Amino acid sequence: MGLSRSQVFTLVGVGVASAASLKILSSELSFAAVHQAPPVAPSATNTAQIDIFKAFILGIVQGLTEFLPISSTAHLKVVPAVLGWGDPGVAFTAVIQLGSIGAVLWYFWRDLTQVTIGAFSALKRRKYDDKDYQIALGIILGTLPIIIGGILIKIFIPDFDNSPLRSLVAIACASILMSLLLGIAERFGKRKRNINQLTLLDGIWMGTAQALALIPGVSRSGSTLTAGLFIGLERAAAARFSFLLSIPAITIAGLVEFKGVIETGFSGIGMAPLLVGLISAAVFSYASIAWLLRFLQTQSTWIFIWYRLGFGVMILGAIAAKILENI
Repeated sequence: MGLSRSQVFTLVGVGVASAASLKILSSELSFAAVHQAPPVAPSATNTAQIDIFKAFILGIVQGLTEFLPISSTAHLKVVPAVLGWGDPGVAFTAVIQLGSIGAVLWYFWRDLTQVTIGAFSALKRRKYDDKDYQIALGIILGTLPIIIGGILIKIFIPDFDNSPLRSLVAIACASILMSLLLGIAERFGKRKRNINQLTLLDGIWMGTAQALALIPGVSRSGSTLTAGLFIGLERAAAARFSFLLSIPAITIAGLVEFKGVIETGFSGIGMAPLLVGLISAAVFSYASIAWLLRFLQTQSTWIFIWYRLGFGVMILGAIAAKILENI
């Protein structure tokens, strides 16, 4: 059933070690550029200078973690911190997130078309118990909690991007907590229902869980997958509906952030790094969706549970050892 506990912790450790190697390689690749360019004073926010190499790596991170239940927000904050690259910035993050949006639309285009046409047909015929209508309405109602939560955060925590909830300690604690919840769901979930047996209440329940992903480190796919297992869905069915439910949420969030970027500018990021990051995120997002759906047809979620637990523990350990700063 997947990897053993020791193997997963080894993978996390190898990831941290690989990050150090990437940092060395990145420094070598940009050596000439650094010595030819005039010195630039570091910004107060420690925003990273994104080159093509960094853009490619961060695109991979975004693509692999957006749809796996391990939190893309956490990894896009932790990986650059480990590499010493600084914060990629809102502009770059917003652009590469569009790659993930494109990937999920591409992968589920046939499903979306079928659900949309079927829902309108059922509405005309007043067949409110129709499967497509139920799924469509479940997606719509399930998207409301995260929209309402996002609006409330904008109103009551205007500086949320710099709040303690986005610190590495908070991300580590969220990762550990969600690993425990997913473990409980995996252990006690019945896994008897497929996606054709979804109800409207299932959509609302999973949508409410999705809103928890507003807290960095929780993971949108992780929270919805956990909720799906708790209500008795099969693993693959829970993941599939989680992806469908994510489409309005990440599309709205991505377009809102991108609109802000258009208004404020791209913070000096060149077109080439933006394009490389966008394509990298799109390709690896598509690959991660396809892999996860196949994986969960025959395997459990324990690999992600142990990974998230190890990820959180190692972040806290690195901060305690003063290897990482709690930014």
